[in-house]
Amino acid sequence: MADPPLIAAYLRKRPDLVRFFTLRTGSAATAEDLVQDLFLKISGMDFPDGLRSAEAFLYRIGSNLMLDRLKQQRRQVAREDRWNRESVGEAAEPAASDPPADEVIAARQRLERLLRGIERLQPQVAAAFRLHKFDGLSHAEVAQRLGVSRSSVEKYIMSALRTLMDEVER
Repeated sequence: MADPPLIAAYLRKRPDLVRFFTLRTGSAATAEDLVQDLFLKISGMDFPDGLRSAEAFLYRIGSNLMLDRLKQQRRQVAREDRWNRESVGEAAEPAASDPPADEVIAARQRLERLLRGIERLQPQVAAAFRLHKFDGLSHAEVAQRLGVSRSSVEKYIMSALRTLMDEVER
């Protein structure tokens, strides 16, 4: 049985939707959440009459979900600010949101070890890791780009993660 038109369009455009919303929100995790919410939204929908482009419809619904999420976050910040003013008072200084200096230094050191570890990976493993983790490509897209199977990409990523976790934990 064939997928309904909206689901079929979603499955075709999912990687593009994730990239689109990653650029808009600045967060790959938020983009993944939005795209998952989009799927939930359309999974029970019938194909609207007169709809010319299922893809454009998906981007419109996704954008609306993103705006709804942004409004919700703003309301939450406003509520928290109001609560802080009422419970702590206007004169009190807000708690520092910056992490302590020792945590910043430790994080930088872990990042440096991670980057050095990536340089020591086998070239194909490092390329797969960078394309997937830094460029946001799916395993299938990485496989196509590198000319290997998806299974190989999965093995490369797992190998890189094991090696890099050991490197960072030192």
